[in-house]
Amino acid sequence: MNGGDIQRGASRRLIRTFRRIVCLFLINTPLIIICAQDTLPVMTPAESYFPVVDTVTADSQDSLIINLNAFSESEIVHEKTPFKPNPKRAYIMAAVFPGLGQIYNGQYWKLPIVYGGFMGCAYAVSWNNRTYQDYKNAYNSIMIDSKADPNAEHPENWSDYWIVFVPGSIDPATRLRDVSFHNNLKRGKDYFRRFRDLSIIITAGVYLICIADAYVDAQMFDFDVSPDLSFRVTPVFSPETLYHARTYGINICMTF
Repeated sequence: MNGGDIQRGASRRLIRTFRRIVCLFLINTPLIIICAQDTLPVMTPAESYFPVVDTVTADSQDSLIINLNAFSESEIVHEKTPFKPNPKRAYIMAAVFPGLGQIYNGQYWKLPIVYGGFMGCAYAVSWNNRTYQDYKNAYNSIMIDSKADPNAEHPENWSDYWIVFVPGSIDPATRLRDVSFHNNLKRGKDYFRRFRDLSIIITAGVYLICIADAYVDAQMFDFDVSPDLSFRVTPVFSPETLYHARTYGINICMTF
């Protein structure tokens, strides 16, 4: 036996001795590794393929039981919370600018009604105010001219505000001293001023209705408005008592 064989034999004995020590350590000393899932870092879908050792225990001296929790590719499902408008925010938005509350509530079909109503009110206010200003200027001017020129001798000094209300076939001098013409101008001034003020009030009412509509829509957003309407008819019998006689009737119950 040469020196090389002796060295190889010593190496083999050393390896066998190391293997026996490792086996004795694994059999007599259970290795427990607890991996708490709550403390695991957030894993991306690419990292979720790697298994994580949950528990390694020695069941007996002859076998080891290794429990593995293998994470498969997880699908992260984000459940979208159903939209429910805030009534306070709805009426604030409607108050800031008409129509924003309806847009916030998702009632887009009401926008033509809202803006159509405001456009109609704006036209009514503008037209009545313009006509009122014409009648007011005409009445004030003819009252000044009739006092300054009671004999109608200086037509060059007359104002054009009231002359435009005189038909072309009539001499303006006859209208300068005509009290009924003065009264017609005054009635027209009062008439269109009243309708101008009424148009402004209606515009304010439309504005408040838009705010109230946005608030009510947000408040009643999840209210059950099922179109199922049904009637239930049941007979009713009331026995005779000291106060009324025996009665028969029908009870109609409507579900909506």
